[in-house]
Amino acid sequence: MSDKLLYALTRPLLFSLNPEAAHNLTLPALRKAETMGWTKTVRKPAADPRTVMGLNFPNPVGLAAGLDKDGAYIDGLAALGFGSIEVGTVTPRPQPGNPKPRMFRLPSKNAIINRMGFNNGGVDAFIANVQSSRFYQNKEGILGLNIGKNAATPIENAVDDYLHCLEKVYPYASYVTVNISSPNTKNLRQLQGASELDALLSQLKAAQLRLADQHKRYVPLTLKIAPDVDAEQIKNIADALLRHKIDGVIATNTTTSHRSVDRVKYGNEVGGVSGEPVFDLSNIVIRALKAEVGDELPIIGVGGIMRGKDAATKIKLGASLVQVYTGLIYAGPALVRDCANEIRKIHG
Repeated sequence: MSDKLLYALTRPLLFSLNPEAAHNLTLPALRKAETMGWTKTVRKPAADPRTVMGLNFPNPVGLAAGLDKDGAYIDGLAALGFGSIEVGTVTPRPQPGNPKPRMFRLPSKNAIINRMGFNNGGVDAFIANVQSSRFYQNKEGILGLNIGKNAATPIENAVDDYLHCLEKVYPYASYVTVNISSPNTKNLRQLQGASELDALLSQLKAAQLRLADQHKRYVPLTLKIAPDVDAEQIKNIADALLRHKIDGVIATNTTTSHRSVDRVKYGNEVGGVSGEPVFDLSNIVIRALKAEVGDELPIIGVGGIMRGKDAATKIKLGASLVQVYTGLIYAGPALVRDCANEIRKIHG
């Protein structure tokens, strides 16, 4: 049975559950399937290696952060054929996140609204999970570790949380992503402001260089930004990234705009919108970033990739790599291969 058909049969059951319950069922099931060898039937993308940020990615299709916040399911996710896996967002201390319900499906829009709020078990538990994965132990591929701040940390002290997490995760990461763009942690997006971003990146870059010397290994830093930025903000962000020699930018996180979903059930729920409604918004940011940074800074394109051609569009706009998340929920694991196939056609 093909993975597409299997997911088509499974999806109605998963969609009969509330989204967070389905999430909490699927990931342990995937881990079990991988342990039992059942995921060997999943057709992986053909090799399409590329070097980005000095790292060798086996193919350009990665998993976006957020699906596995605690890094507890890395091996199961790796079995789906991703060219990279990004886990987190992790914070220094454990936190429960926002009250439930906090995740909502909007099937007519191929969208999800979430206000999870960086629910995770804290950075020490996160590192233990990463270390226990065969993917990490055997250096099987590219592993991104995504860091954030605790909700209780005042925004003026946010840099302390990022520095703490960077120090902790650095030895175990292929690259580290600094998430300043979740709409579900109060005031977090303030860090995208020109002066705030400059101060944050300055300290993070200094810490990165110190840690590179300490561990005798340079681990690239990327910044994950929001789609809800205007042309001037994009210009300021690009300038700061280049000035501080940050290694890459992930564009984009979820959107706070509910304009395209406000007439459907759950469309007015508070939270970030992901899936199809963010596709064009993220593309606008990718195109504008590319105009500012040229080939000096790689862009990882995320947002609304629901089919292979969506991934190819982001590459054509200037992204070096792509990541998927919500599309997996709607299309299933075959999306990884479909995206890789469409991207390969661009240069094939």
